[in-house]
Amino acid sequence: MLDLAFIRSNPEVVKEAARVKNNPIDIDALLALDQRVLALQKEVEETRTEQNQLSKKIQQAAKEKNVELRNELIARGKQFSEQIKEKEPILNSLLEERYNMLLLVPNIPDPSAPIGKDENDNVPIRYWGEQPRFDFEMRDHYDLMQRLDMVDIERAVKVAGSRSYMLKGDAARLELALIHFALNRMADKGFTPLIVPAMARDFCFIGNGQFPKGRDQVYHLEDEDTYLVGTAEVSITGMYKDEILKLEELPLKFVGYCPCFRKEAGTYGKDTRGVFRVHQFTKVEQYIICQASHEESIRWFEHLIQNAEELVQALELPYRVVNVCTGDMGDGKVGMYDLECWVPSENRYRETHSCSYLHDWQARRANLRYRDEEGKVRFVYTLNNTAIAMPRILIPLLENHQQADGSVRIPEALRPYMGGQEYIRPR
Repeated sequence: MLDLAFIRSNPEVVKEAARVKNNPIDIDALLALDQRVLALQKEVEETRTEQNQLSKKIQQAAKEKNVELRNELIARGKQFSEQIKEKEPILNSLLEERYNMLLLVPNIPDPSAPIGKDENDNVPIRYWGEQPRFDFEMRDHYDLMQRLDMVDIERAVKVAGSRSYMLKGDAARLELALIHFALNRMADKGFTPLIVPAMARDFCFIGNGQFPKGRDQVYHLEDEDTYLVGTAEVSITGMYKDEILKLEELPLKFVGYCPCFRKEAGTYGKDTRGVFRVHQFTKVEQYIICQASHEESIRWFEHLIQNAEELVQALELPYRVVNVCTGDMGDGKVGMYDLECWVPSENRYRETHSCSYLHDWQARRANLRYRDEEGKVRFVYTLNNTAIAMPRILIPLLENHQQADGSVRIPEALRPYMGGQEYIRPR
């Protein structure tokens, strides 16, 4: 959420941000609504002031035993009460309408963010690793997983419906190994590990920025004010709602793990083969809460992407980092990188990690603040990035490390978490 005072003072800047982010919000309509709210607030406040002044006059008339004046003032006081009683519900309704519109206002992208419409306009900024060359018939991840008895999609669909899967054997062990690997690496960097709830209340999704726009992607628990999260970021954002942190507590560095859920609404017929786009998955997420400094935010932004790159390098996966364009980054982001791993079967890079900084956009929604060195209460800045997302990372991992005999080589960094196992072989 943007500061309303900033929107009032910089309407053209906000309109341009909405334009480049493909956000259809009408900023002029928001400002017109804001003027109605301010005018009605002024009317109610002025009426209350007159009512308070009248109360003092009534008390004075009572002391002077001027019954006629007192009755006249009481009658006028009732008129003021009726006016306030009539206007307050209208004001509350307008305040709610203004708040709901504010939730839809996008953040201002950094000037370094490429202007573009969608992922096709993202700009690669660096590459790492060599794309493998196979002297045998290459298989895609799903073929490999079937041959290695690592997945059962048909029975999973029978149990839970479309876009479901069951990991078997070494795939199940591999998922746990990857999670353990990522958590340990991040803990060694000073991040506090968290296992957070996989369901959260409405305010967490609003604070995170997923609501109100993303409700169609979220599973709602019927008859409860709770929803299944699609990332630990949602639960972590909600942890400190309405709190004022101490400056010396910042930055807070978390690495959160939880099962995740996503409806994948609007993706019918897209990425249906294998385990790329599924309803249930697990993810290890990096999350930073820091003081309100753009320079500090940029420093952590680069640190988070470096963490992800080090993890993927340890998995020996070729990748590239792209600077995400305005039309693809989402409303809340000031800047965003995607890390995309090479998928040989598709002859292209696919996104496995998303790194973002949001300034105080989430903090204002969650009312998450700190007290600075001068004692002033300010909104914190937040950042996040994937550490490991399963089963998505399995796709490049299996395909890039496949062998001529149909086996898959386990990267050396993962072997301690797989009991020293070096290969996944056909049974």
